[in-house]
Amino acid sequence: MTASALGLDLGLPTCIAAICSVVIATRASFIRIRDIAREVSWSVLPLVAGLFVLVEAMEQAGGSQGVGAVLRDIARLPVWTGPLAASFGIAALSNVVNNLPSGLLAGGALAKAQVTPLLRGAVLIGVDLGPNLSVTGSLATVLWLIALRREGENISSWTFLKYGFVTMTPALLVSTLALLV
Repeated sequence: MTASALGLDLGLPTCIAAICSVVIATRASFIRIRDIAREVSWSVLPLVAGLFVLVEAMEQAGGSQGVGAVLRDIARLPVWTGPLAASFGIAALSNVVNNLPSGLLAGGALAKAQVTPLLRGAVLIGVDLGPNLSVTGSLATVLWLIALRREGENISSWTFLKYGFVTMTPALLVSTLALLV
């Protein structure tokens, strides 16, 4: 929290805090620390690194400016359709590129674009709820599916998509409409 308040990069402080937490929780027991290290999904780390590389590449290619232009266009839509377009649009983007890059792009665009708090709220809802449609939408979903598979539960991408459509779509719609009330 201190690093964030000071505007510093969060990677190293977060890593140090995690290591300290594990050491404290295990009372520095080497065996327990080793057991925890074995349970970590190390294969996810390259995915996370790749997502940050993707964000930087999209930034270099003008991604924030493009998202900002779309948000300014959406801001000119009627009051009922603008927030819906923003939330469903960012939800769709999140399911294509993951919500980490889409959220960072949208956050950068919102920081520069002059849009209403209503539209900002709609984007936030889209980034938060939208990724629940597909397995690729959110890093949290990927981590949960890895944990479930480790326990013997296997949920296919198609099954997740079917349930995601039935649950995410109405939740996104109702949440976005609630902003308008």
